[in-house]
Amino acid sequence: MPALNARPASLLEEWLAEITEELASYNARNPARPAAPFAINQIVHKSNDRLEQDMELCAKYKVPIIITSLGAREDINAAAHSYGGIVLHDVINNKFAHKAIDKGADGLIAVSAGAGGHAGVKSPFALVQEIRQWFDGPLALAGAIANGNSVLAAQAMGADFAYIGSPFIATHEARAAEEYKQAIVDSTSDDIVYSNLFTGVHGNYLAPSIRAAGLDPDDLPESDPSKMSFGGDTKSKPWKDIWGSGQGIGAINEVTSAATFVDKLHREYVEARDNLLQTSQVNASND
Repeated sequence: MPALNARPASLLEEWLAEITEELASYNARNPARPAAPFAINQIVHKSNDRLEQDMELCAKYKVPIIITSLGAREDINAAAHSYGGIVLHDVINNKFAHKAIDKGADGLIAVSAGAGGHAGVKSPFALVQEIRQWFDGPLALAGAIANGNSVLAAQAMGADFAYIGSPFIATHEARAAEEYKQAIVDSTSDDIVYSNLFTGVHGNYLAPSIRAAGLDPDDLPESDPSKMSFGGDTKSKPWKDIWGSGQGIGAINEVTSAATFVDKLHREYVEARDNLLQTSQVNASND
C-alpha cells in the first residue's frame, strides 16, 4: 500500500504495527506456511515532505519490501537494505530502469500502458523485452492484469511476477469508498482517462469520479509537471475524490472478498496453463 494512504501521517505507524503484529501471530501458528511479505510504496519526489519520516517507520517495523516510484534515491535504498529489506522500483521505460538499478534498487516493476494510477504508455511486450536484454533480477509487470490468464502471460513475456492493483480495490477488505468499488465493477477500459491534471504526472483515472468532481473527462487541461503536487491542481484530491484505476477492470464483475478473488486468479491461471500445455502437446504430436 502507498504510505501516503495513511492520512494523517500518524496513522501509518498504527497500520504498520497492526500488520506486523497480525502477520507475526499468523506465522507463529503456521510455521510451515508463513505469510507472504508485504510492501509499502514510497513516493520518492521532492513534493513528498513525509518521505524521511515514513521511511523511518518502515525501518522501525522492518517492512520487507519497499516499492519506490517517481524518483530513485540511493539513500532510500540503503535505508531499506540496512534492516534486510529489498527495494523494487516502478519504471515506465528502459531509461528509468537503468537509473533505478544503478542507484541500488534490487528489482523493477514495469508499469506499462493501462496500469492504474501513475502509468506509462509502453506496451508490456516492448517494456519487458527491453529490460530483460540486460537485467535478470526480480521483475514484476503491471498494466491491465485482472485475471489468471494475464498472470500467465506476464510470466511468458519474461516477468517473474504479475502486479495487480485495481481489482483488489473491488474487494470487501479494501478501505475504499463503496462508490469507488462499484465504479470499478460498472466500468470498462472505455471509462479510463489518462491525465496529468491531478498530480502533475500522467496517470489513469475513472471517468465517473472526474465527472463527479465537476470536470469534463473528455476535455481536461494539462498540468505543469514541474509543479507536481499530491494535492493536485484542482480542489478534488487525487487520493480521495479522483479514483485511480487500470484498464483491466472490464474483467471485474462483482465486489467480492480478497480470498475469493485470489482463488479465482489461481483457478484461471491453472486452467490457462493446462490449456497451453495440451495445445503444445497436440501440436507436437501432429509434427
